[in-house]
Amino acid sequence: MSTAFDFTPLYSSMIGVDRMVELVETALRSGASASYPPYDIEKTGENAYRLSLALAGFAPSDLEIVAEPNLLVIKGERPTRDGQGARSFLHQGLAQRAFERRFELADYVVAKDASHAHGVLSIDLAREVPDALKPRQIPIGVGAAQQALDLKPAKARKAA
Repeated sequence: MSTAFDFTPLYSSMIGVDRMVELVETALRSGASASYPPYDIEKTGENAYRLSLALAGFAPSDLEIVAEPNLLVIKGERPTRDGQGARSFLHQGLAQRAFERRFELADYVVAKDASHAHGVLSIDLAREVPDALKPRQIPIGVGAAQQALDLKPAKARKAA
């Protein structure tokens, strides 16, 4: 089964979709490692999102969050503790391995806040579009020919 998609039709009607195509291709290439740690992405407002990662066993000091333009990187590494090698588990279901999760962010989406409680890391994100890029109303001016007609007396305009 082929996972190749032809994005050529987008290029004829949309400008700047090359970045979107790269994001789609990256998402299709991601493998099984993308499933750890499990996470939720929720929309909490019109321009607000929350990313929640299940990180049982990780302390806030074991985690690192790096926000770059259009990228959020979350790393976790548990330091080895003395005497832990002597422990004998009958079953070990809590993941102890290091991880690095990368989330591609849309333009103008920024990380605002992060909190860690009950084994869940929550990161609040918001889309902050600069005022210069928001839609604005463009006034329609009157052309020179129309202005010339408006300056003539009413009788002259009727004759014209």
